[in-house]
Amino acid sequence: MRDTSAPRLLGPQTPHPTTTRKQEHVANTILEMREITKTFPGVKALQQVSLEVERGQVHAICGENGAGKSTLMKVLSGVYPHGTFDGQILLDGQPVEFKSINDSEAAGVVIIHQELALSPFLSIAENIFLGNEQSKGGFIDWNKTNLDAAGLLARVGLRDNPITKVVDLGVGKQQLVEIAKALSKRVKILILDEPTAALNDDDSAHLLDLIKSLQGQGITSIIISHKLNEIKAIADKVTIIRDGKTIETLDMHADEISEDRIIKGMVGRDLESRYPAHESTIGDELLRIEDWTVHHPLDASREIIHQANLNVKAGEIVGIAGLMGAGRTELAMSVFGHSYGAGISGTVYKRGVPIKTNTVSAAIKHGIAYATEDRKKYGLNLIDDITRNVSGSALGKLAQWGFVDASKESTVAEGFRKSMNIKAPNVAALTGKLSGGNQQKVVLSKWMYADPDVLILDEPTRGIDVGAKYEIYTIINQLADAGKGVIVISSELPELLGICDRIYTLSEGTITADVPIADATPEYLLKYMTLEKESPINERA
Repeated sequence: MRDTSAPRLLGPQTPHPTTTRKQEHVANTILEMREITKTFPGVKALQQVSLEVERGQVHAICGENGAGKSTLMKVLSGVYPHGTFDGQILLDGQPVEFKSINDSEAAGVVIIHQELALSPFLSIAENIFLGNEQSKGGFIDWNKTNLDAAGLLARVGLRDNPITKVVDLGVGKQQLVEIAKALSKRVKILILDEPTAALNDDDSAHLLDLIKSLQGQGITSIIISHKLNEIKAIADKVTIIRDGKTIETLDMHADEISEDRIIKGMVGRDLESRYPAHESTIGDELLRIEDWTVHHPLDASREIIHQANLNVKAGEIVGIAGLMGAGRTELAMSVFGHSYGAGISGTVYKRGVPIKTNTVSAAIKHGIAYATEDRKKYGLNLIDDITRNVSGSALGKLAQWGFVDASKESTVAEGFRKSMNIKAPNVAALTGKLSGGNQQKVVLSKWMYADPDVLILDEPTRGIDVGAKYEIYTIINQLADAGKGVIVISSELPELLGICDRIYTLSEGTITADVPIADATPEYLLKYMTLEKESPINERA
C-alpha cells in the first residue's frame, strides 16, 4: 500500500524564496529588542520599543532628552536586569536574559556611558583589565598586562605608555581608553552614549574615525548622540525614539536623509528654524571688565587670561567663542567670585561703578550669576529634589524669622516647573533622575529666581537635544527682553551666530576681536579664535 500522507521530493530540495530571505535576514541581524517596556514609579520610560541592528553596522539612536534612549541601552546592557522590564532581547537570533553588566559583557555587549567609569589614579593598563586581570599563578602578570594593554592602545590609535595614570590624560584620550577596555572583552556590540559630548572637534573626529575602523573589523556599534552632523556622517541606520516609543528607523544610505528630517522625527514637527526669531532692544551698559588678568592657581608664572576687556549691555546677548583651552571658562569663573585662578587683577564695573566680585556671594549680591558648563558636578545637587535646587542660590528671599518658608519654597519651585516646562511629575523629584535638558532648565530656574542683572551661561546646551535647545534659546531671549545682560560661552559657532547680538573671540587667553553679529561668519570668527598670542587685536574688529 502506498503512503500518501506526504508528497515525495524528487531531486535536490530548493528552499522557498521567502524562507531564504528570512534566513538571510536572521543571519544579518545581530540584535533584536522586541516590545521593550520599562516602568519607573509614576513614569513609563519605554513603551513597547523595538530595535533591530544589523551585523557590522553603525546604528544610531536619536531622540529628545527623556525620550528613553539611555534607558533602552541600560536594558540591553544589563544595568536594568532581566525581570525588571517586559519584552525580549535576541542576540544572534537567540533569546538572552542579562542579569547584570557582567552577563552582557560575557556575551560581547559592552556599554560606554557618557560619564566615563575609569579609576583616575590607576594606570591605563590597570583600568583596561580592571576586573579582568591578567594573572599567572595567582598573581597579576604585569608584563603581560602592560604588553596586552599596549596592543589594545595601538588598535585605538593611542600612543601613551600603558603605565600612565588616567588622571594625566585628557577627556578625549580617556574615551579611547574606555574603548580599548571594551576591546579587551572581545566586544561584538559596542554601545556609546554621547561619546563626543565633552570632546573638542579634533578628538571627536578621531573617535568617529575609530568607530568606522572598528566597523571594518566586524564590530557593530550603537551610538547615542545629539550631534546630528556626526550621526549623518557615520551612521548606517538611525532609529528615532520619542516619548518612550519607537517612531521610525531611517536608512541613511537608501534615502537622502537630512538633519531636518531627523529633527522632524525627534520632535514630531518641523522646526522652521533651529533658533527662535528675536529682535533685541539694547540699552545702557550693565557690566564692563577692564584689563582682566588671571594666573594659573598652581603656577603663578603662567598667565591664563591676559588683560581682557569686554562689556555687556541691558537686553544684549553677547557670545564668547574660543577653541578648547582658550580660557573661556577660566575667564567666566574668575569674574564670578574668583572661582578660578590666582593673582587676579583688573576692574569690574556695574553700570559704570567699580565693584568687588572676589567672592561668590559678593558676585551674586552685585547681580552677577554664572551657570557652569558642568551642571552635574557644580551646577546641581543631584541627590536633592527640584525644590531645593531652585531655591539654593537665593534662600534669603525665602527666610522668615531665620528659617526657610518650606511652603513658599515649594510654590516657587512649582512655578518654575510649569513656566520652564520641566518634565517631572512634581518638584519633589530628584534632579539626578531628570534628563540633561530638564536638569539644565533647573539650573536656569535657580539663577532666574536669584534675579541677576547679568547671567553668564557656560555651554548652556551641551549634551541636550535640538528640541530642548530651542526651549533654552527661547528662555535666553526672554531674559534679554527683560533687560538682563546675557553672556553665552559656547563651543558651537552656529549656536553663537544664531542667538547672539555680538561675539568676542578668545585665543590663548587674549580677547582678539569684538564682532557685531552682522559682520560675523564662521570663517571670520575662526580666524581670530586661532590668532597667535603675539598678535592680539586690541581694537574693535
